[in-house]
Amino acid sequence: MNSGTRRERIRGLLRFSVHFLQMVVAMAAGMLVLAPVWRLILPTSAERADVLAITMATDMSIGMAVWMRVRRHGWASILEMSAAMFVPFLVLLVPYWTGAAFASTVMVGGHLLMVPAMVLAMLRRRAEYTHARHATGAGRRWARPLVRAGVIVVAVLAPPAVVGSVNAVTYLHTIYQPPADDSVPASVRSLAAPAHDPAKPTAAVLVGTQGANAADTLAPYETLAASGAFNLYTVAPKRQRVTLTGGLDLVPDLDFTALDRRLAGRVADVIVVPAMPGTDAALRNWLAGQARRGALVLGVCQGAGTVAAAGLLDGHDATSHWFRIGGLADSYPRVRWHRATRYVDDGNVITTGGVLSGIDGALRVIERLRGERAASAAATAVGWTHYSPGAPQPLPRSTFGPRDMITGVNLSFRSHDDIGVLVTDGIGEIELASVFITYSDVSYIAHTTALGVNGTEPVRSRHGLVFLPRQGLSGAENLDRLLVPGADAARTRDPALDARVRAELGRSPEYVHAQPGFAFVPVLENMARTVDVPTAQWRSKTLEYPVRELSLTGPGWPWGATLLPLLYSVLGLALTAAVWLLVRARRISRTVAEPGPADRADPVPEMAGR
Repeated sequence: MNSGTRRERIRGLLRFSVHFLQMVVAMAAGMLVLAPVWRLILPTSAERADVLAITMATDMSIGMAVWMRVRRHGWASILEMSAAMFVPFLVLLVPYWTGAAFASTVMVGGHLLMVPAMVLAMLRRRAEYTHARHATGAGRRWARPLVRAGVIVVAVLAPPAVVGSVNAVTYLHTIYQPPADDSVPASVRSLAAPAHDPAKPTAAVLVGTQGANAADTLAPYETLAASGAFNLYTVAPKRQRVTLTGGLDLVPDLDFTALDRRLAGRVADVIVVPAMPGTDAALRNWLAGQARRGALVLGVCQGAGTVAAAGLLDGHDATSHWFRIGGLADSYPRVRWHRATRYVDDGNVITTGGVLSGIDGALRVIERLRGERAASAAATAVGWTHYSPGAPQPLPRSTFGPRDMITGVNLSFRSHDDIGVLVTDGIGEIELASVFITYSDVSYIAHTTALGVNGTEPVRSRHGLVFLPRQGLSGAENLDRLLVPGADAARTRDPALDARVRAELGRSPEYVHAQPGFAFVPVLENMARTVDVPTAQWRSKTLEYPVRELSLTGPGWPWGATLLPLLYSVLGLALTAAVWLLVRARRISRTVAEPGPADRADPVPEMAGR
């Protein structure tokens, strides 16, 4: 290959790459411009992964098509590139619709598969993308500065955006990541569900096959259990492992069919609906059917979205988590949404504020079915000091402020510790939730793993729930920390277990509930000491637990992680400048090397004149 051919190939590759970057910028512009339009036309588009995927592909295709027409590409090329936007999403939506894939899988996988699809479409018509034959004349004069500006913008924004997005998506996927084997061992299937007393009302805590929020599930469960007034079961569409926040695997007591048999066809008196990462039509239809037959529905935190999707809140008053209620109001305009309150009781539907307000919702259920004295006793039993008999306690009107940006720093640019959580028999359900929910969801500061003293043998909680640890102490040597939740575990601390932990893991266990009080308090204070105060304040705010009741001391703002995006932007600019200088140097050397007009003159006439 001669030097001229090599240079031409390099120029063609550079044009190909620049063309690709131009289309990426155009696609991003399409999403930026058209996303508000979709929110007006389809206010619920963000609530469904399939609708969101199709609208995003449409936005990107329109932005890209406009730019390709400016570059004078034909309609066949534009249609092929548009197909590269849609096909990856359409392929992934098939397993999503069948329940075999998560919404995050569709969004992340679709964007990742889009890149090779675009490259293949470009290679199919490589001549259009490797030769500078588009946008000539007047169009070239204004297009070139625009391209340069776009390249600079991409150089500044792309590195931190790509790094942050990859880190964020990778972490978010782990929050409800199911185990490799979600089947229930035979030894657990043979365990009988709690005994049924026909004289008591029945409360069912609903969990979905794709998981459920640990605190939304376990806090109301223990509150209702502490009253002793209910037949209490966890139920799911199928009796398989259900992953709660942070990788805590719960085995539901019953599936829908078994619950129906146990109640002899009667409806449950109470259905508790926590936040769930995904629900299907079968679950929503079952919930709607229970409500139509007279069940009292308690929607906890973002569980109000599932209740609304089942059609149970239209024309009703309701509330939800302060961070999500705006989106719910856009998605379900027929609901009268109320902010800054622990719960809203509207007849057969009760909805609560964020996370720990689920305790107040459960206490309201106890009030209605068993009276204030029983509710007060249950509040004391779980250590909840915010019980307000007969009426909901108001909450501060929270909004997202500048200091709350800590959540984005933690999610996208901070290293995440691997924390083992030792799950022991007899642990309180709220104690267990306090560790898994605090260190994973929303704080985005650690990966948590449920460990068992006896390997993966099932563990029973204080009120009979069955959990399956992901692994035992052996093989967990790479953990950064080991937390042991539970006041009983701290009080009956076993020196032999401590020695075993130190021998196998090389570190001492941390008993996070050594001090008396509500289970979340020592965990939040531990977070402030071991992570930083801003993260603990943010987590307290999102849990809706009063920060003023906590003693938060520890490191301040993590400036190192906060400045990382700036570093990535500088590196992106430096790399872009280096490439530009390299290309410019090659052009200069090529210009110098090429012969001038005088050098190319034909010497024959000169010779003829001699």
